[in-house]
Amino acid sequence: MLKNTSVVICANLIIACVAVIGFAQNAQMPREDVIDIPAISGGLCISNVFQSNMVLQRDKPITVWGWGEPGEDIVVSFAGKKQTATAADDRRWKVTLPAMTANSQPQTMTIKGTRKTLTLDNVLIGDIWVLGGQSNMEFPLDRVENGELEIISAHYPGIRILTVPAMNGQDKKPGFARLHEWSDWFGRHYRKGDWDECSPEIVRELSAIGYVFARRIHMASQVPIGVIDASRGGTTVETWTPDSVLRTIDSPQVRTLLQEWDQKVAVWDSKADLEQRVANHRQKIERFEKEGREMPANETEPTDLRPGPAKDQNRPGNCYASMIGPLEGLSIKGAIFHQGYNNCFNGTEGAIMYRDVFPHMIESWRAAFNDPEMSFGILSLCTEGPAQTLDNYCEMMANPGPFIREAQYQTFLDLYQNGDKNIGFVSTYDLRRRWYHPQLKIPAGERIARWALATQYGFEKSIRWKPPIATGVRVSEDHIELQLDEPASAVDDGGPILGFAVAGEDRRFHPAKAEHLVTGKTDRGQPQTNKKVLVLSSPMVPRPIHFRYAWGRSPLGNLQAERMTDIPFATQRSDDWSLENVPLGVHESEITTKLDRQQQRRLLDALRQQDVERILRQAEDLKSRAGGT
Repeated sequence: MLKNTSVVICANLIIACVAVIGFAQNAQMPREDVIDIPAISGGLCISNVFQSNMVLQRDKPITVWGWGEPGEDIVVSFAGKKQTATAADDRRWKVTLPAMTANSQPQTMTIKGTRKTLTLDNVLIGDIWVLGGQSNMEFPLDRVENGELEIISAHYPGIRILTVPAMNGQDKKPGFARLHEWSDWFGRHYRKGDWDECSPEIVRELSAIGYVFARRIHMASQVPIGVIDASRGGTTVETWTPDSVLRTIDSPQVRTLLQEWDQKVAVWDSKADLEQRVANHRQKIERFEKEGREMPANETEPTDLRPGPAKDQNRPGNCYASMIGPLEGLSIKGAIFHQGYNNCFNGTEGAIMYRDVFPHMIESWRAAFNDPEMSFGILSLCTEGPAQTLDNYCEMMANPGPFIREAQYQTFLDLYQNGDKNIGFVSTYDLRRRWYHPQLKIPAGERIARWALATQYGFEKSIRWKPPIATGVRVSEDHIELQLDEPASAVDDGGPILGFAVAGEDRRFHPAKAEHLVTGKTDRGQPQTNKKVLVLSSPMVPRPIHFRYAWGRSPLGNLQAERMTDIPFATQRSDDWSLENVPLGVHESEITTKLDRQQQRRLLDALRQQDVERILRQAEDLKSRAGGT
């Protein structure tokens, strides 16, 4: 027995030594170890964004930073280059190495201090992409359709992966820990904060969109690719924008948002909250005793003081400060962003706020990585719920989702048309499933990779990415003509163009017949058409003045760019009518706030009635054509 105990003690001492060495050198921990490494350790240390197995950004100066003893001289050496720094009174130090070209051969970086030398091995030089957004970006590869096929194929030592742990608070975090983070959603721990080589074992926990994006770029460019997943489920656009930036936006919607959060933080009482939780717990005990039930063993009387709204992940600026903040100053290639769900709860006012904030968020991210022209790719809001059809078309239009998609697309369009060559956009509304986590992530990753390859990697002559863009609208007596910058047609299944709606002054939208403009006839008498012009009309709307396209949370819509692509025409409209006031006449006066439940029911009833009227009209027309039988 004593011999066995000694063996255990020795084994534990060995493990402890390994932990100390790993802590000191910031080396890559084996996957089975559950040893947390803090964001900042004592003595000489380097930010956890710099580790063995990482990728450093090519063709840009490489800034490296960390902490040491005040006054300590530090020498950073990498790829034959060397820079020195002295730790300041707050222990911080920083060096900048010259720009270097891509290199897929593993190299070593050393950080030498007065008494300690840190070594980072297996470092590549290539491109780093940051993954941003909420759960549909975060959604791991092992949870998506056909994910297992990708996982067993994921042998790419030239792709490196890092996931940033979730943190909270408006105080900008100087770094992040390396740890195993519990997920209530999936009921398991996820390894966060470690750079890893891409392998089937590692990649299954990575963002599915991020992995597919990285795989395509790496395969085509043959350049090492690093992806840093800084996405987080259930988050809003304003939490990913610095608080200081939000307070400069001259918008009543943004000012109201900030005032509401400031008030919530100011009135929060941690002690009162704890007292109420204790009272609730004791009431539950009494209820269980009366019912003859035992309390669950893991439910004990609370004793902790909760921070409340101050640490809420959606407090404006919080996720930026705590998850982008630790990356500030890192040289990267670009970012891709997939978000929007948690901004779908405040009607028109929420969509206006999104439109006001999103351009500033993009600008802030570019500033964080010291590149005002940094590549930034937008994936539009995903689908949710039942699909829009020709039978429920009007009812399905009453949803904030398309307003958020419109804000995302218009942000892209403004930047693109003002000469921004590094902004990208792809729609995902056709990748539909009923769940608000539609698991068709692999095609979404392929689409945003196509943008990156065409605009950032020199493949613009080989592949296309840009959606057809509307260049003009002409209203005629009984139809609308929509001009495009390139030919577009329905998905090639033999059917008509679907997804457009038109409305007159009464704001009563109905599905529109959409056809290419007929310009003449061929020698054989066949119609000649201009596929860059669509003619929109509806027998239900005798004098249309506005159109909408793909206007639903899971919308009907099949228009896409021609020439063997699946590039959808983006969600858009020509009107500026609010969600709450379409159609006219539902409410006694214009609504300027979010609808209450009674108003929502009234609006849905009116839209359902429109659908019924249209279906009855179609039945009458069909009966008439059949000779009245």
